[in-house]
Amino acid sequence: MRALSTAASGMQAQQLNVEVISNNIANMNTTGFKRQRAEFQDLLYTNVEKMGVSSSDANTIVPTGVQVGTGVKTGSVYRIMEHGNTQQTGNPYDLSMQGDGYFIVQLPDGRDAYTRAGNFSVNGDGQIVTEDGYTVSPGITVPVDTLSITINAQGTVSATTAGATDPTDLGALELARFVNPAGLDAIGDNLLLETVASGAANRGQAGAIGYGTILQGFLETSNVNAVTEISALITAQRAYEMNSKVITSTDEMLQTTAQLK
Repeated sequence: MRALSTAASGMQAQQLNVEVISNNIANMNTTGFKRQRAEFQDLLYTNVEKMGVSSSDANTIVPTGVQVGTGVKTGSVYRIMEHGNTQQTGNPYDLSMQGDGYFIVQLPDGRDAYTRAGNFSVNGDGQIVTEDGYTVSPGITVPVDTLSITINAQGTVSATTAGATDPTDLGALELARFVNPAGLDAIGDNLLLETVASGAANRGQAGAIGYGTILQGFLETSNVNAVTEISALITAQRAYEMNSKVITSTDEMLQTTAQLK
């Protein structure tokens, strides 16, 4: 009975669905995290009687036919790029992006990675870096005698140093945009990599057309909604239980068949 394999595919699909939801819930407090959603597709169909074929010598046509589905499969796990809320921290190196774009991070192997998590700091050399010490492009260095740091909406970094009357312009942070940001490859540590699906990175300055602005002293929170995720979890659990019930019922039917004399 094909119902066994059909229901089994349903259980596997809902298991993956729960894994995606659990990852969303686990990252509720992850800075700049974008929630994901599992998308499913039906599998191939068995044509018992094909629609549109002739059903008699009088040239009558079968209007609907008989198709039996064979289950479900995962089509994709889609990343939802909706912006999270803005949370004030008071840390001058915490940056939130208001609008589209990603901060550019230089990885140790020379590649560029991209992130919405703006919880930056400075290393021992005065460079603005991520939590893991990766340089934030274009590699701005803060002077040792800096008294205060200012980052405006366009990403321009200015430092007020001891003995100086006017702030010193240190450079401007670079941003990147993508045609399909959902196609970026997540590698962990709040970092994403460019792929063929995402398209090439388009670099620009904050505040330019199509690019968001930067807000100093704030962070973008995760866009995970606890109520939505719990509701989705309940729905997935019930679907899993129903598929399990189909397997149990099919087993009972096979047992009845086996007991026929």
